[in-house]
Amino acid sequence: MLHPSKTIRSMPRSGIREVNDLSSRYPDVIHLEIGQPNFATPEHISRAAGEAAVDGFTYYTPNAGIRKLRRAAAEKLRRFNGISADPENVVITTGGVGALSTSLLTLCDPGDAILLSDPTWPNYAMMAVLQGLEVRRYNLRPEDGWLPNPDEIEKLITPNCRALVLVSPSNPTATVIGEDLMRELLEVARRHDLWVISDEVYDAITFGKPAFSAYRIDPERVISVFSFSKTYAMTGWRVGYAVARRDVAEQLSKCQEPTTSCVNSLSQIGALTALRGPQDDVWMMRDAYWERRDQVMGLLSDADIAYAHPEGAFYMWVDISQSRLPDTEFVRRMVTDYRVAVVPGTVFGPNGTSHVRISLATDTELLLEGISRLVKAVRSGG
Repeated sequence: MLHPSKTIRSMPRSGIREVNDLSSRYPDVIHLEIGQPNFATPEHISRAAGEAAVDGFTYYTPNAGIRKLRRAAAEKLRRFNGISADPENVVITTGGVGALSTSLLTLCDPGDAILLSDPTWPNYAMMAVLQGLEVRRYNLRPEDGWLPNPDEIEKLITPNCRALVLVSPSNPTATVIGEDLMRELLEVARRHDLWVISDEVYDAITFGKPAFSAYRIDPERVISVFSFSKTYAMTGWRVGYAVARRDVAEQLSKCQEPTTSCVNSLSQIGALTALRGPQDDVWMMRDAYWERRDQVMGLLSDADIAYAHPEGAFYMWVDISQSRLPDTEFVRRMVTDYRVAVVPGTVFGPNGTSHVRISLATDTELLLEGISRLVKAVRSGG
């Protein structure tokens, strides 16, 4: 009998999608599991893409993206992120995930190891399985503010380590790596001659403390990854971009030919319009997440439930240890008994036990009702 490849069979399915599948059985569930803005894509972006379709802009583009978009992204990087970049440094990708996967393909060979935080977004480990990479996890701990500890990372480095993956603002902890710590982490990478892949897709969603790009410190060894999905509520458009030194950018672009060829042309027009148009919607959405964050923090603090202090992105990393239930069982009961979908902490790594991730990217009234039910579940032991 024919079977799928051993590689794909050994890759775990996304635990976030599994929760989504379970919750889909119950039509009255409040969804706090998916990291997707509850806002529509700004109208001027959709209109521009529609007009481009009518005008016939429906052909392949260069692998690296249309030059106008690469130039606009480079201008945004200089203006907003403090990054010195030219269009030749920028590659337009199929969402941030496309930039991350092609970065690993460009930098690593099968058998190499990458350093991932624990907890972190589970898709990194899925990519590692597909590419035959070893994963070495460095723990994030509450005593460190759920931020990377350079000393611990250094102890985990082995001769086959090739890349250090950093995420700021973080999914799932919503923490932000400040400039001083970022410089310490890049110094570790320099000492051990590691590449750094810096996931910065939530760069515009911060709550008072701006994100600091790793690329600013060492553009020779850093690939920084950005996305339109969260910033402009364009998740389904599938547009992201990477910034890297020119020779690396050329290899990232080459990787796209056998994988995606190029990002779809109309989405690129939408992304160009997003960068060149008014930014009012970006800050309106950011402020809405900020307000929701403060309200949820108040509910959890009043209930004496611990959480990681969120400084960016739109998540809360919540301690459910008072429930005395494993995170997976707690989440199952949240869906079946309380009709609220959240994500088990262990989806993001073994260190996530006794935690869940909630998304703030949902209607405020539903979010607060969902948190009230979560507080009851924690207090009643699930």
